Amino acid sequence: MLKLSVVIPNWNGKETIAECLDSLRIQSLGCQIIVVENGSTDGSLEFISQTYPEIELVIHQKNLGFAAGVNAGIKRAIANNSDYVALFNNDAVAEKDWLQNLTKVMEQNDKTGIVTCKFLDIKAEYLDSTGDQYTTWGLPYPRGRGELASNKYDEQTEIFAASGGASLYRISMLKQIGLFDEDFFAYYEDVDISFRAQLAGWKVIYAPKAVAYHQIGATSSKIKGFTTYQTIKNLPMLLWKNVPTPLLATVVPRFYLAYFSFILSALCRGQIWPALKGFLAILLLIPKTILKRYYIQRSKKVSTQYIRSIMTADLPSNAARLRKLRSFFTRH
Repeated sequence: MLKLSVVIPNWNGKETIAECLDSLRIQSLGCQIIVVENGSTDGSLEFISQTYPEIELVIHQKNLGFAAGVNAGIKRAIANNSDYVALFNNDAVAEKDWLQNLTKVMEQNDKTGIVTCKFLDIKAEYLDSTGDQYTTWGLPYPRGRGELASNKYDEQTEIFAASGGASLYRISMLKQIGLFDEDFFAYYEDVDISFRAQLAGWKVIYAPKAVAYHQIGATSSKIKGFTTYQTIKNLPMLLWKNVPTPLLATVVPRFYLAYFSFILSALCRGQIWPALKGFLAILLLIPKTILKRYYIQRSKKVSTQYIRSIMTADLPSNAARLRKLRSFFTRH
C-alpha cells in the first residue's frame, strides 16, 4: 500500500493555514500531514498544535526559507517510509481529489519523478500555474499565469518544471538527485529541482484534474524587497548549475541582457539595496555553484538535444519590456 506525505512550510501563516490544513484533512486519498514551522512569530505554532493535534510538526526557531523548510519535511517523510511526498503552500487550498489525481498520474509511469497540478488564484478566476517553462533566454516562468481560468490547459502533458507550491515528488527520485538546493532560500528552487530531474532522465507531468487554489504573494509580500533580492540572486544560479555546456553560447548572452535589465528596473523602482545585495550574493556563490554544476552535468543521463527540445524558444509571455528591447536590437 502506498504511503504519502504532504509537507507544508509555514512562516507567519496563521491567517491562511487553517483553510489549507482543512482541505488536506479531507483528501480522498489518505496522507500524513507534516507542517514545518519556520520560526513564526504570529502564534502559528500554538494555533496548529492546539487545533490540529494529529498533524506532525517540525519546528525551527528561525525562518530557514522555503527550500530548507521543505527539506526538513521531506526528510521526515523519508524517515516515515513514504513513497511520495507532496509540497503545499500554507496559503493554498486543495480540492478533495487533488492528491489522488496527482498520485494516479505518478503511478502511470515509473520514470515520472514529479507531477504538478492546475493551480488557480484563490477565487478561481485566474491561473497561477499549469507547470513551469524554461526559456532559451535562461528565464523560467509559470505557464498560463494571469490568464483567465478556462479549459485551455486541460490536457495532461509533459512539462519542463513543477511549482513547488502544489506538486508531488517521488521519494526514490529525490534520493537519487538530492533535495532542494537551500542556497536558493526561496524562488526558483522548484525549477532547479525539476531541471535536475530532467537532466537525470526523470519526467515532469502536468495533471490538470488535480486542482488547487493559491492566495498569490501572501507570504512574499510580507518582506519588502524580498522578491527582488531572491530573483537577482537565484536566476544566475539556476542557469549555471543546470544548462548543458553546448547550450551556454546561445543562452548566456540573452540571459545577461535580460538579467541586467532586471537590475536596472529594480534600481529605477528604488529597490537599490535588494538588487545590489542579490548581485553581491550570487558573486559570493560562484565557486559553490560551479562545483554543483560539475556534479550535475557529470551525472547527466539525457542528451543536450533533449533538453533543448523541452525549453521554450521565446521570452516569457509577460516580459513586455524585454520584448521591446529585443525588437530594438533586431531592428538595428
